[in-house]
Amino acid sequence: MTALTAKVAEPAPPPPDARAPRRRGVELTLLTGAVLIAALGHVHVGLATTGHVPRSAARYAGGLAAAALLAHLAVRRWAPYADPVVLPIAFLLNGLGLVLIQRLDVTTPAHLTADDQLLWSALGVALFVLVVARLRDHRVLQRYAYLSVTAALALMLVPVFFPAVNGAHIWIRFAGFSFQPGEFAKILLAVFFASYLAANRTALALTGRTLFWKLRLLPGRVLGPILAIWLLSVGVLVLERDLGTSLLFFGLFVIMLFTATGRIGWIAIGLVLAGVGAYAVGTFEPHVNSRVEDWLNPFASIERGEGPGQLAQSLFSFGAGGLLGAGLGHGQSFLIGFAAKSDFILATAGEELGLVGLTAILLLYGLLVARGFRAGLALRDPFGRLLATGLASIVALQVFVIAGGVTGLIPLTGMAMPFLAQGGSSVVTNWIIVALLVRLGDSARSPEPREAAA
Repeated sequence: MTALTAKVAEPAPPPPDARAPRRRGVELTLLTGAVLIAALGHVHVGLATTGHVPRSAARYAGGLAAAALLAHLAVRRWAPYADPVVLPIAFLLNGLGLVLIQRLDVTTPAHLTADDQLLWSALGVALFVLVVARLRDHRVLQRYAYLSVTAALALMLVPVFFPAVNGAHIWIRFAGFSFQPGEFAKILLAVFFASYLAANRTALALTGRTLFWKLRLLPGRVLGPILAIWLLSVGVLVLERDLGTSLLFFGLFVIMLFTATGRIGWIAIGLVLAGVGAYAVGTFEPHVNSRVEDWLNPFASIERGEGPGQLAQSLFSFGAGGLLGAGLGHGQSFLIGFAAKSDFILATAGEELGLVGLTAILLLYGLLVARGFRAGLALRDPFGRLLATGLASIVALQVFVIAGGVTGLIPLTGMAMPFLAQGGSSVVTNWIIVALLVRLGDSARSPEPREAAA
C-alpha cells in the first residue's frame, strides 16, 4: 500500500517542449503563388498590348523567383518563427506594381521606368535580407532613439534647400540621382516614438490633472515633446508644401500615443490639432489650397472648358473599370498624365482590374497591417509592441491617405502607394519595414528559451 501511494504521488514527467510551428513551408507555397501571379500578369500585359509574349518574360519571372527564394532562405535561416504571410504579401504587391508600371510604360515609350523599378525592388530585397540577417534582436534599436530622431529631422529638412518638384519640396536631386528622404525618416521616427513612449508610458497614462471625459492635462516635461511633434508636422507642411508627410508623421505619433496609454482622448486631441493645422495651411498656402479646391470641385476644369484634371480623370478611370475591369492593357488611365505611375497608379488598378481587383489589393494591405498589429499584441516588451504598431500604422496611413486622395475622399497628396507606385525611395523603405515586421514577428512567435538566450 505504501509503495502504491508513493507511486501515485510521484510527479508526472514534464510535457515535451511545445514550440510554435515554424510554417516556412506555408510561406514558400504562398511565395510561389505570388511569383506566378506577377509573372502571368507580365505575360498578359504583353499579349494585350503587343499581341505576343514579352521577350523579357523569362528574365522577369526568373529574377522575381530568385529574389523570393533568397528572401525565403534568409527568413528560414535567421527568423524561423516569423509570420509566414508577411513576406508573400510584400512580393505579391511588389510584383503587381511592376506589372502596372510595365503596362503604363507601353503608352509612354519616352519615359520607361519598369526596369528602374525592378532594380530598386532588387535593392529593397537585398536590404531586407541584410536587416533580417544582422538585426538579431529588435530591442537593440531602442539604444539609438535620439540618434534616430536627429537623423530623421535632418532628412526632413534637407529637401527644403532643393528646388520644388511639382510644387513640393520633398525631393533631393543631384547629378541625375533623386530620392525622397522623408520615406526613410518615417522609420527613424517610428523607432524614436516607440522608445520615448515605452520609457514614459506610465507618466503619459497616469500623471496630470483631469479635465473632462477622462482627458488629462499633462505636465510640461511630458507634454512638451507632444506639442513639438505637432509643430514639427505643421512646419514640414509649410516648408515642404507636403500635406501627406505631415499627416503621416503626426498620425503615426497619435496612434502610438494611444497604444501606449490606452486613452481614447489622445485620438480626439490629435484630430483637433491636425485639423487646425491642416485648415490653417490649406487656407493660406497656395499650393495646398489649390489641391483643396480641386478636391471640393474636381470637375471645375471641365466646366471652364479646359478638359479634365488629374483627379477628374482618376474618377473617370475608376468609373470605367466597373466590377471586373477592362483587363490589363485595355484601360485609358494613362490620360491622367505624368503622375499615372506614381500618385495615381491605383486608378490604373481600378480601371483595368475593376472593383474586384481593387478590393483584393486593399485586402492585401489590410492583411499586412493586421499581421503587424498581431505581432505587436504578441510581443512581451513595450518597445517591441509599440514599434510593431508604429510600422503597421505607417502602411495603414499611407494607404488611407493615397487611396482617399485618388478617389476624392480627402485632398490629394504626393505620397506613393506602398510597393505599387513608381519610386525607388518608397519601395526600398517599404522592404525595410517588411524586414522589421518579419523580425518582430519572429520574436513574438519564438519560444521563451530562445528569447532569453538572445
